[in-house]
Amino acid sequence: MAARDSCVKVAAAYPGTPSTEILEYIADYSDIYSEWSINEKVSLEVAIGASLAGSRALCAMKHVGLNVASDALMTQTLIGVSGGLVIVVADDVGLSSSQNEQDSRYWGRFAHVPVLEPSDTQEAYDFTRAAFDLSEEYQVPVIVRATTRICHVKGTLLTSPKVEWTPKAGFEKDPARLVMVPGNAKHRIPLMLERDQQLAKASEISSLNRYEEGSNTALGFVVSGVAYQHVKEAYPDSPVLKLGLSHPAPIEKIRIFRQKVDRLVLVEEVEPLLEKELKAEGIQLEGKDILPRQGELTPEVLKRSVEGLVEREEKPAPRIIAADKVFPRPPTMCVACPHLGVYYTLSKIRNTYISGDIGCYTLGAGHPWNALDTCISMGASMGVALGLDKGRQPEDENKKVIAVIGDSTFLHMGMQGLLDLTYNKGNATILLLDNRAVGMTGGQDAPSSGINLQGEKTSRVDFPGLVKALGVKEERIHKVDPYELPTLFKTLRDETKVNDVSVVITDQPCVLTERYKAMQPLKVEDKDCTGCGNCLDVGCPAILVSRRETVVKPNGKEKELAFATIDTAACTGCNLCVNTCAPDAIIPAENLIENGYAMPEIINAAAPADTVEETE
Repeated sequence: MAARDSCVKVAAAYPGTPSTEILEYIADYSDIYSEWSINEKVSLEVAIGASLAGSRALCAMKHVGLNVASDALMTQTLIGVSGGLVIVVADDVGLSSSQNEQDSRYWGRFAHVPVLEPSDTQEAYDFTRAAFDLSEEYQVPVIVRATTRICHVKGTLLTSPKVEWTPKAGFEKDPARLVMVPGNAKHRIPLMLERDQQLAKASEISSLNRYEEGSNTALGFVVSGVAYQHVKEAYPDSPVLKLGLSHPAPIEKIRIFRQKVDRLVLVEEVEPLLEKELKAEGIQLEGKDILPRQGELTPEVLKRSVEGLVEREEKPAPRIIAADKVFPRPPTMCVACPHLGVYYTLSKIRNTYISGDIGCYTLGAGHPWNALDTCISMGASMGVALGLDKGRQPEDENKKVIAVIGDSTFLHMGMQGLLDLTYNKGNATILLLDNRAVGMTGGQDAPSSGINLQGEKTSRVDFPGLVKALGVKEERIHKVDPYELPTLFKTLRDETKVNDVSVVITDQPCVLTERYKAMQPLKVEDKDCTGCGNCLDVGCPAILVSRRETVVKPNGKEKELAFATIDTAACTGCNLCVNTCAPDAIIPAENLIENGYAMPEIINAAAPADTVEETE
């Protein structure tokens, strides 16, 4: 809504929790061109092009996405903008669904661009509008830094009239500004530094940085972002200097505020970034010496930390805050997920290094599969696989290298890695898991789906043709149904034995998308179940243990049997468990046929017998 009211014409993003919903909502407005870009760098480049054409443009991404987009950002800060250019970055404070907890405020310093930090839904709306004005006034990209708490909350909004905005002139050719060869770039740097000084002065008088009175001046807070809400809840009577425009920070305003309170605490998530700047200015305050360096600074955490100040005067060592103990609920894949069969198969193959990637399939590192050895960043499985191959030690000479990557991740940043593998004559087997969606963030469409953000049909990527163009030999490219375990076993076994780059493409849709068609649910015939537990190794959440029993084998050793049952209401009849059940105890739930399920052809086959050396 804020983007539309600010007369945005172009919006682009790559889905990533917690930023995904931004573009999904913007897509509802037909007067804004919006797209799922192939990655965050491309989304920023699209927004840059629209800005240079005179339009207001916005791109959105999660925190690690700005790493990808930073190459374009670091040059665009020299060029500046024409139409307002806003980059919304969603930091995952608390690690809800990310591989790290990096603080995107660093990019404001690094790229010499302003950073705005809303603390609630209303400010997310207001600050986005303000960001476009700021961007155009100073001809600079502006970062709006949100966090998971801001992105995943709903609230009542007081909207403002749509901005009466006069579009900028169309694209103006100006090579000295727009073509960043060294000779041109060096002349732009002084202008950037001058802009920094102007923004610093503006921050001192900006209404986005406000002082709130409090009756208890023994303790005052400087705070930005959603941590402001936590401070107000924990210490409602303390004065607060709230920073909406957190970079450049209003140093003198903070210095004056410091004189009004006995003790000053700086609350920032998550790095001591502003703390170091203020201490360098000679401003005395408490910061990360008492507050945690990771996680959300909730009211409870704040209280325990700040109250520890008194204890610190008596005891030199700062107090350690223990995390609350909660019942663990490990994440897992969905019922009938097409990745289940892949990881069941990988868990049975021995003598492997398996490099993973970012997506639903990262869960393959967990129980019961334990079938991933690395996971670094999007697309990294390709390069890591090549490194594992080329850097292997003599004792690992016979290890098979396997890389696992999803379709959208492959298109995002994996293609270059595969080209590197083929160009440098690597020896690795690539599992390209094409579920035709960005599954991890809710099943958004991608080039692999053949549908764009508006739901229109468009070109769909031909993965066999694409990987062939990247140098994989045609005979080393295989497309396999991941629900057909015998075929998957055999294909993987054969390709890992070949001293070359192979690509095995699995091609079944994500079960959470409309493209997936459920089949006849299954059930376990109790009298036939032997308790072998093979079906449990699939990892399907619909398969449960009904009872356990310990028996003594003829050799005197004890063995625990796990008898299974299937939650028929959740089952979609993918037949993966049927493939693993030797006693044929898993059968169709006939009483549900009338509910509209189609009777599938049930494949009752275990792993091929000639895989004994490599499988359990």
